[in-house]
Amino acid sequence: MNYYLSLVTIVISLHVVRSQEVDSTQEKHDIEGRVLAPTHDPSWISSTQVYIRGGQFIGFLKDDGSFTIKNVPTGSYVLEVVNPDYQFDPIRVEINSKGKFRARKVDYIQLSKITPLPYPLRLKTIGKIKYFQTREQWRATDLLFNPMVLMMVAPLFLIMILPRLMNDPETRKEMEQLQSMTKLDVPEMSEMLTSYFGGAPKKPKAAVKPKPSASKLQAGSSSG
Repeated sequence: MNYYLSLVTIVISLHVVRSQEVDSTQEKHDIEGRVLAPTHDPSWISSTQVYIRGGQFIGFLKDDGSFTIKNVPTGSYVLEVVNPDYQFDPIRVEINSKGKFRARKVDYIQLSKITPLPYPLRLKTIGKIKYFQTREQWRATDLLFNPMVLMMVAPLFLIMILPRLMNDPETRKEMEQLQSMTKLDVPEMSEMLTSYFGGAPKKPKAAVKPKPSASKLQAGSSSG
């Protein structure tokens, strides 16, 4: 067991040493910029820092809001301004092998959208950080649009307004026309049940007239 632990420790130490050697051979650069004052209170400067790679490289602000992050290798980095009261948009800074800088906004929703920014950087706050949600205030409309209130008011409205509308002759005439248009020839329920359980109703037989007898026919012919 101790043999495996020693082997893992040696591999990790070799990896760290190799990464340090690679970093030492890369060319270092300085990222410069300025954070615009979000307030007139000068205390915001001491509580604001500029992070790259989550704090691997840190820049501190001067009295005028400018900063310099030194010894940054070639590559692409996300720069963040950290302040407990104000929020800033993250910026991606790319440094090529020739030492040229290119900055753009970071859009985590539309990754293909590129908004270039000037360099040296000029960072501006997008607003104060809201740690708490604003409590909703009571309004009169909340009571009026309450479902229980609507269920009570709607029948009362029908009871009070509908009779007055029915007294109007024009409204009554329109209601009668609507009723006549929507009236359907629906059979009674008793007839439907009788026809369903008892079969189709039998049609009454037509009355058969009796044929005259032969004696009556002879009497009629003799009299003629």
